[in-house]
Amino acid sequence: MSEIIISEYLNTPVVTAFIGNKMEYLSFVRDNELGNIYVAKVDHIVKNINAAFVRYDKDKTGYLPLRNITGACVINRPFESGDALKNGDDVIVQVESEAVKTKKTKLTTNLSISDDYVAVTLGKYGVGASIKLSDNIRTLLADEIKADYETIMQEYTDELFGASAGVIIRTKASEIEDDKARDVIESSFKSCLDKLAEILSEGRKRTLYSCVHVSDSGSTDKLIESAEAFLKIRNESEYKIIEDTGIHGIKSAIEDLKHRKVWLKSGAYIIIEQLESFNAIDVNSGKAIKGKDDIAFKVNLEAVNEIFRQIRLRNLTGMILIDFINMDDDEKYEELIHKVKSFCKYEQVHTVFVDVTGLGIMELTRNKNDKTLKEILKDVEKAVDNSIHQ
Repeated sequence: MSEIIISEYLNTPVVTAFIGNKMEYLSFVRDNELGNIYVAKVDHIVKNINAAFVRYDKDKTGYLPLRNITGACVINRPFESGDALKNGDDVIVQVESEAVKTKKTKLTTNLSISDDYVAVTLGKYGVGASIKLSDNIRTLLADEIKADYETIMQEYTDELFGASAGVIIRTKASEIEDDKARDVIESSFKSCLDKLAEILSEGRKRTLYSCVHVSDSGSTDKLIESAEAFLKIRNESEYKIIEDTGIHGIKSAIEDLKHRKVWLKSGAYIIIEQLESFNAIDVNSGKAIKGKDDIAFKVNLEAVNEIFRQIRLRNLTGMILIDFINMDDDEKYEELIHKVKSFCKYEQVHTVFVDVTGLGIMELTRNKNDKTLKEILKDVEKAVDNSIHQ
């Protein structure tokens, strides 16, 4: 049976999930700004990067890409499609990703609100469903509300100040009984639209730098829900939620994630380098028995499992380059690519196989959803140091 374990690392709560006594999911419970929505002001426009620097707190600025600005979020003047933001404009923005090193907080006017069954995004259009759902369930669930989508949006035109909103049906919707799916999903959709309407209305009344919506994405309950979703995607329907007893060695498992070298059972190993602009992963045969039939192919297949586990636990994002052991058999290389693509499909964070370079390097991209584990651990260790010296 799989387990979701609530534990601590350096006095910071963590939620982990174990499958077969191996940690497969890790997330830290911590305060962050991800998903928070603020009333902000445009400081200045930078045309060469097509972005605006926006002050969303008295002491904090972020950058806002100028493409696809949602007019309903510009609150100091009428803003039509095709208009451009100006210095001094007041805008309602949501934190899309946190500041990392020299990179500022990324902001968006495509405000997004979600619940168990749907995610609704302002400035988008149409109905979709999670790619984690099987094709027949995705089609069935999306069709349940496609017929009523236009009618619902017309009802909310004034409340959303003329903005459209797209809806994505989430994985958990597959658990709804078939005869109730339409009503439950539509009710969920309208509830999120009500919340967006409330945020847009409230934002027009509040003073600059006010936070009009606080996300609970980093709470223990939310992370447990995320761990449950992770297990269900992997068909681990039976699991228990427990407090850490120490037998799983969670602290040691987290410490291992700081190392560049990761050994595989075969005696092979992988090297992981987190660089400023990309992540590089190198597969090496190491102590694996050389000369054994198809050793390169077998090590590469073994490495795929561990590579995706490491990517997930370390939360590597952006460009990921993987240098597998060279293989002469094109058919086996295609099988390796197929396995990588199948692993991409089951990742909670959107992960895409891009291509294989001329030098045989496999390229993936993974959406940025949070700080990397390396950055989070630095924050945790800094907080510990500060508490000791106070």
